[in-house]
Amino acid sequence: METQVNESVFDTFPELESDRLLYRAYTLEDAESLFKIRSHKEVATYMDTDIPKSSDDTKTRIETYQKAFTENNGIIWAIIEKQSNTHIGDFGIWRIDKKNARGEIGYILHPDFWNKGYMTEAMATLIRFGFKTLNLHSYEANVNIDNENSKRLLLNFGFKLEAYFRENFYYNGQFLDSEIYCLLESDLK
Repeated sequence: METQVNESVFDTFPELESDRLLYRAYTLEDAESLFKIRSHKEVATYMDTDIPKSSDDTKTRIETYQKAFTENNGIIWAIIEKQSNTHIGDFGIWRIDKKNARGEIGYILHPDFWNKGYMTEAMATLIRFGFKTLNLHSYEANVNIDNENSKRLLLNFGFKLEAYFRENFYYNGQFLDSEIYCLLESDLK
């Protein structure tokens, strides 16, 4: 069996839609709203990455997202709540391993929109896109071991705990443990 990621996905940014949400490419105009999301204390708790200090930091991040797409390495969508036209978070598939048809996912959501089913809606839409359109075979999610909400979300979608790495990630002056979850397309059937 030969694997083949559908690279034509990278010809034009794939804008998507679900019942309450739009998924579109980031623009530099999103820097301020992304700053408010990524610098929010509750969001930043489990990110294990540098917290932006200004919208200049998130502009740089957005440029990284745009570069990943133009280099066919990743797709990061800004999640827009339709009713209010508000940027509420994002969802990404990156580190796309084309040979093995595997992509790593990550997601954030502003706490004002937690516990309303938005990330469940986003996950359903974007996981389906990855399997059916991008032609991935599997997803990987690297989770901070204390992020119970994220782990619960992944398990609800059928992700399986694949690995537990002890002190494999150095951040903020300490080594952290990681849990790796995996979802195969066959897990959805």
